[in-house]
Amino acid sequence: MGIISYIREEIQVIRERDPAIKSNLEVFLYPSFKVILRYRLAHKLYLKKHYFLARWISQRAARKTGIEIHPGATIGRGLFIDHGSGVIIGETTVIGDNVTLYQGVTLGGTGKEKGKRHPTLKDNVMVSAGAKILGSFTIGENSKIGAGSVVLEEVPPNCTVVGVPGRIVRMGSKKVPRTDMDQVHLPDPVLNDIRNLQEENQRLHNELKHMIKYMKCFEKEGYECPGAEEGAGKAEESGGEQR
Repeated sequence: MGIISYIREEIQVIRERDPAIKSNLEVFLYPSFKVILRYRLAHKLYLKKHYFLARWISQRAARKTGIEIHPGATIGRGLFIDHGSGVIIGETTVIGDNVTLYQGVTLGGTGKEKGKRHPTLKDNVMVSAGAKILGSFTIGENSKIGAGSVVLEEVPPNCTVVGVPGRIVRMGSKKVPRTDMDQVHLPDPVLNDIRNLQEENQRLHNELKHMIKYMKCFEKEGYECPGAEEGAGKAEESGGEQR
């Protein structure tokens, strides 16, 4: 791809995914545009085994943009890095087409192992701010990684992952379109668990209050207990569940 075609494609990608851009000239100010242009050059040098020169270019780009892309990484077309500060892409990372990364994203390894040690992101993946994807596994097509998530294992296509460690909270055949940049309205499994515990706690609290009231009535000889039969039934039912 020539430089003119690359610039045209980047203008289209950035205008499509960033509502803040007002003119085509602003593309030249975007860290994403600058760092990917330098990555393409460094990657060609890396493939020709000019490792020092490739790293020199990539490190200069990292100092200027805050985005560190190892020249050995394989990146497809249409990558957009929004803001970009703190983004790290490791040497054996493979990124498909039309992928979006937000600031603070790390595509890293988990140790000093040799060979493929960084993740593979398939087409149309979106990784939200501060997310960490660590290890040699694949994030399937059209998947979305929630902000601050730490993903340590493979993610099938068309999934949403949130949490630490990352958990799949949505899976289905619905495609996540390139223009869907919503990184906020995601399911929260931890909040759901807390709500379930609160409901269970309230249920047990109500049963305990009823049982105490029933026992007090039972101690008063000759006093007709309101709801005694109901309370006894609940007590037996609870006892049966415990048994």
